[in-house]
Amino acid sequence: MRRSHKYYSGRPAPLRLLILFLAFVLVSCNFSDDSSVDYRDPVIMDFDQMVERGTIRMITRYNSSSYFLHRGMDRGFEFELVSRFAEEHGLKVEVVLLREDDDPIALLNSGKGDLIADNYAVTEQRKRHVDFTRPYNFVNQVLVRPNYAGSLADLSDLQGLNVTVRRNSSYYQSLLELNREGAGVSINTVGEDWNTEALILEVSRGRIEATVADENIFRVASNYIDGVMDAMVISERDTIAWAVRRNAPVLKQKMDQYLDSHFRIRESDGRVLRSAFLNILLRRYFEDEHQVGRLQSRDFNMIHSGYISPYDDMVRNIAQDAGIDWKLVLAVMAQESRFNPNARSWAGAVGLMQIIPRFSQVEDEALLYDPEINIREGIRYLVKHLDRYAHLDSLNRHALALATYNVGMGHIADARALAAQLGNDPDEWEHVADALLRLMHRKYYQHARYGFKRGIETVNYVQDIMDRYGRFHAIAELASNQEKRFEDDENHYSEISAR
Repeated sequence: MRRSHKYYSGRPAPLRLLILFLAFVLVSCNFSDDSSVDYRDPVIMDFDQMVERGTIRMITRYNSSSYFLHRGMDRGFEFELVSRFAEEHGLKVEVVLLREDDDPIALLNSGKGDLIADNYAVTEQRKRHVDFTRPYNFVNQVLVRPNYAGSLADLSDLQGLNVTVRRNSSYYQSLLELNREGAGVSINTVGEDWNTEALILEVSRGRIEATVADENIFRVASNYIDGVMDAMVISERDTIAWAVRRNAPVLKQKMDQYLDSHFRIRESDGRVLRSAFLNILLRRYFEDEHQVGRLQSRDFNMIHSGYISPYDDMVRNIAQDAGIDWKLVLAVMAQESRFNPNARSWAGAVGLMQIIPRFSQVEDEALLYDPEINIREGIRYLVKHLDRYAHLDSLNRHALALATYNVGMGHIADARALAAQLGNDPDEWEHVADALLRLMHRKYYQHARYGFKRGIETVNYVQDIMDRYGRFHAIAELASNQEKRFEDDENHYSEISAR
């Protein structure tokens, strides 16, 4: 496999390792337990409510296995596994990304998410607060150290070792169990926005002494992070499943049925049986070096830099001049063309932003296939529609502008007029969306100036872009926070070294 994308800083000098470790913002905790965490009672929300709103909300972490962007499009083992479940039930997946101070169980019980899907291990501590579905994998946990540090033989070798993990991770619980057995590990914790691969990279850079990873995640990460090794298996055959609220039995039943069709353990000999679909996902994200490298060796760095698409820099510059959020433009672009500059629709719309030539200021249609020209035209349209609704709050302004971009001013004018006739506020997207759906029926569209329109397509279009815009914003924020942490660590190191 190609090694050109590996990240390695070499063996650090002992003083540098010590200084950077002290500078790393950590909280030491040796023999404490999470059993005292007081979670709120879960909201009353089960599968029927998800069907009613048309979405299922997946709580996960932004990394190169659970969920990430590849050329601007949603990817990831957990994302694809959840998406197949959602498709079978006519639902769409909303992704809720964990931030630094987020607790996945708290998000779940608050109703901000419907399931936790993040290579999530079943632990006794977690079972006090959530229900788990049937398993869909078993993994070992390994201790990750620099290559030069060597492997470890038994518990006595762990004495005094500083190991950094997330507080809410199953790794933390495993380390507590080792300490109860006399290991004497010093456990240091970081926020929830730190993914396992980022911590492995910190081990490679000499910023931290050791961390813990699931064996499948470490195996993938070691393809593009050099200088690290699995020094010891600290937990064997952990059960991986989805977590749901304890008062959502119908959702759990549906998910159990789904997972049972993809993962079973044969009673006669204990052999694991997987469906073709699950085997494809495992090969794509964990096992096949060619596929893993194609998806992830480049994307690992992109995850930490906030990369979204090949057009980030171009869009950022043009959008800044136009006074529009570049991430909104990218969300539209992803929806319109999936970042294909040569895209052409059945209606004749072309390019990244799907510009209709007869409405464009660019006279030569061929020029609209040029990414920069197309982006400028698309942003010009978006800004015009945003300005039209400038008196509204950001949510309604964005939604109505996107709807107009999709279906044109005439049909949106019809929908707003119908909303007003029904006694609703035509400046509220919720009411305009309802009117668009009504305009699919003869009772309503026969009186509309612009007639029939398949409103469900526009409603879905707006929802999809707003969801993607939220994800792009969260991804950029995560990258910005992580970059700031790295800069703070380096500055602190430089200050100490200069003394």
